[in-house]
Amino acid sequence: MKILVIGGSYFYGRVFVMEAVKEHEVTVVNRGTYSMEKMGVTQITGDRGDSGLWQSVTEDYDVLVDFCGYQQGDIANVLEHIKGQVRHYIFISTVDVYQRGISGCKEEDTPLEERQFPGEAGQYIAGKVALEREVKMECGKRKIPFTILRPAILYGPFNYAPREAVFIQLMVQQGLLPRITDADGSFQMTYVKDAAQAVLRCMGNENAYGQSYNLCGDELVTYDMLADVLLKGYASVIRETGEMPVKEIPMTVQAATEQGLPLSFPVTKQETELCSNVKSKEELRMQYISLEEGMARTCQAFWNVYRK
Repeated sequence: MKILVIGGSYFYGRVFVMEAVKEHEVTVVNRGTYSMEKMGVTQITGDRGDSGLWQSVTEDYDVLVDFCGYQQGDIANVLEHIKGQVRHYIFISTVDVYQRGISGCKEEDTPLEERQFPGEAGQYIAGKVALEREVKMECGKRKIPFTILRPAILYGPFNYAPREAVFIQLMVQQGLLPRITDADGSFQMTYVKDAAQAVLRCMGNENAYGQSYNLCGDELVTYDMLADVLLKGYASVIRETGEMPVKEIPMTVQAATEQGLPLSFPVTKQETELCSNVKSKEELRMQYISLEEGMARTCQAFWNVYRK
């Protein structure tokens, strides 16, 4: 297949491109912060908001995968000006689009959030909600099949967001692992290669046309569980190196905040919002890697980064 990727240089998009290029012809459109041509792809450099950029894209593509749509108008601008034909539009959204405070696990038909929350997080949610509506409207006008993917918290190699990498860096460089003692929140995580596999399984898949899918690992994760799998993952790495085991540092949420340790996952039950992955498993035949195995691979990847 010929795939056009918007974004593709950072984390989820990058991992997808690395997987897709093994069997497909891939073109990426991004700002060119990182050269990707050595990965075997064609790179078009520019800002997605520039209509002239899309007017210069004249080839036809079997699939367009949009990793970096964040604000209303992003999708309309692409489809209004691109000269080539797009046969399937896959939009990467987030499980954060669902209405807050709904009990139980949210399924794909759960109402989306209509309220506007403050700050960058609020803008991010509002943008994704608007774009989910936009992809349906703009693709509908042009009779282009679309699919929406809603990943939970992504983790894995190349994730330099202040999430699991923060803890791995502390283990590798300082031999320390903070264990948060009073967090009672829970959350869902998704290994980035699983999320990339979901995109591959949707491409050109007529059963996925017009559908949305939650992408969530099977486990309900807590801060305690996260610390456990990080320790196991680190132990699997140092088993071959002879490095000393890490020292756990018990720490309250308040102490972590005061020391500037980012706690990027829900810390309270009130913040907990859970989603069902049943539809993705049944319709896309997704099989999610265990958190223990995924974090072991992640620790190995970041060990090589942080030991340099």
